Amino acid sequence: MPDNDLARVWLGDDTGGRRVEPAEAHVSVFDHGFTVADGVFETIKVIDGVPFALSRHLRRLSSSAQALGMPVPESSLLHKAVGEVTSGSAGVGRLRITLTGGAGPMGSDRGDARRTLVLVHVPAPAWPATTQAVVVPWRRNEHSALAGVKSTSYAENVIALDWAKQRGASEALFANCAGHLCEGTGSNVFIVRDGVVSTPTLASGCLGGITRELVIEWCDVIEEDLPMEALASADEVFITSSTRDVHPVSQIDGRQLPAPGPVSADIQRLFVKKAAEHPDP
Repeated sequence: MPDNDLARVWLGDDTGGRRVEPAEAHVSVFDHGFTVADGVFETIKVIDGVPFALSRHLRRLSSSAQALGMPVPESSLLHKAVGEVTSGSAGVGRLRITLTGGAGPMGSDRGDARRTLVLVHVPAPAWPATTQAVVVPWRRNEHSALAGVKSTSYAENVIALDWAKQRGASEALFANCAGHLCEGTGSNVFIVRDGVVSTPTLASGCLGGITRELVIEWCDVIEEDLPMEALASADEVFITSSTRDVHPVSQIDGRQLPAPGPVSADIQRLFVKKAAEHPDP
């Protein structure tokens, strides 16, 4: 649990807002983000006050909001709010931008209230050098209206991640309804076989992660449909996310893997180098 004394909060709607003290940050109990998970969000790594890949994250926030039929705040407002909660911060932080349907009826229909916009910046703890993952028994629906949308509807992920943590892992991996490898609860997955790096296509139903996108642009990666059995035959596995960057996996369902393996280590080094050179690639 982050220390609220170190949190920076901006609260408003799609027309404006202001920075407030964490204890003053309140959202209506009628907000659709609370009652029916009608919202979208982004999580952004912040290094010494500079959000990484901010432009890409804001584009994805806009895309997710449009997929839900939700008005998108002006770019100038979002940049202003981001600056107010990140400027002058030191070390590594985690910025979350959440946009919800706002206060509405007690049902699925939206009301005519303005959308709620909340930004929270907190210090980010460091991940361990490697991690463990397990495959969960539930599947992603690649045909869902929320496929590829970074929605606040995260209950499936909460259940899956709890299941994984009970088994000593920090991430849970999903198959999709077609039986192909899809994604983690908050990460994309890559496998290495005979020196070739592969990752599931977006048609698998996985979220188009920003770190995934950059790894594909900066490295030699094949996007393809992968059977779940590919995890068992992989020489190396790594997962990616905005807070993990490139994170080698040392064990999947009890099977030990080199972590980092030589290919994963090269990609990890390249990502760190490129990210330092281009904070908003």
